[in-house]
Amino acid sequence: MKNTKQLLVRAAFVAVLIAIGAVMMVIGRGHTVYFDNKTLEYNGASYAAPYKVVVYVKGEQIAKLYAKERGMTTHVGQSFGMALGVTQEKGGDEQIIEVSQKLPYGMDGVIINIPGYLAGLPEEAYISEFIAVPTAEELQEETPAEGDELMIDAEF
Repeated sequence: MKNTKQLLVRAAFVAVLIAIGAVMMVIGRGHTVYFDNKTLEYNGASYAAPYKVVVYVKGEQIAKLYAKERGMTTHVGQSFGMALGVTQEKGGDEQIIEVSQKLPYGMDGVIINIPGYLAGLPEEAYISEFIAVPTAEELQEETPAEGDELMIDAEF
């Protein structure tokens, strides 16, 4: 009887740990969200970048992006909300647009193309994954400095 009770308690404890892990995978996932204010080419059409976009997250200004610029923020969770202050042309009025976006679960770095989003394009057109490109210095093979050789035959 005691062994059965002990086994049930352990199984319940493992089930609770698995449930907590599953919940944390969904709500605790961190993302780096990039905002591109760059002209987008999609299906043969061109969507021009506005003159200026100010990005607000939770009431705080995160980035002020002019054409051809990128901003970023970090976010925990799958649902991302922001406000965009869009000025289409220099000296024009700013229009505030509220945005609520589900972030793809499998992407750590998410790029949101603002002109594509504002044009109402499908998600695959304006969301992409950020993949860092190594610099030329990182690609250059490291050469060992003098004295870095293996000293197999050396006597100690």
